[in-house]
Amino acid sequence: MLLASLLVMVVQVVAQANPMVATYYANKYAGKPTASGQPYDPHGLTAAHPSLPFGTKLSVSYGGKNVIVTVNDRMPLESESDLDLSWAAAQALGLTEMGTATVDASVVQAQPVLSSP
Repeated sequence: MLLASLLVMVVQVVAQANPMVATYYANKYAGKPTASGQPYDPHGLTAAHPSLPFGTKLSVSYGGKNVIVTVNDRMPLESESDLDLSWAAAQALGLTEMGTATVDASVVQAQPVLSSP
């Protein structure tokens, strides 16, 4: 029964994965502040997304590899990509040679949207 429950959970996570066009940050941004106020760390597992709340964790998969990243930056809504990965996240997925690829991404830990008082 436990195995069947785990299988259902895995299938649900896979079914919720969305294809996204991903790029990655250049190292020239190292140390510069992100939209969340955190400095960009090329060796951290982070990402920029146009609308997901800061702190949201995403499971990103490509070519049989997977990495969990935390959204800590924004990117323009009119961007040609959906996700901008840190150098380390892109490296872990094997994207640094090509620069841009369609990845599968799903939210694994959502953060509430905070409203202003």
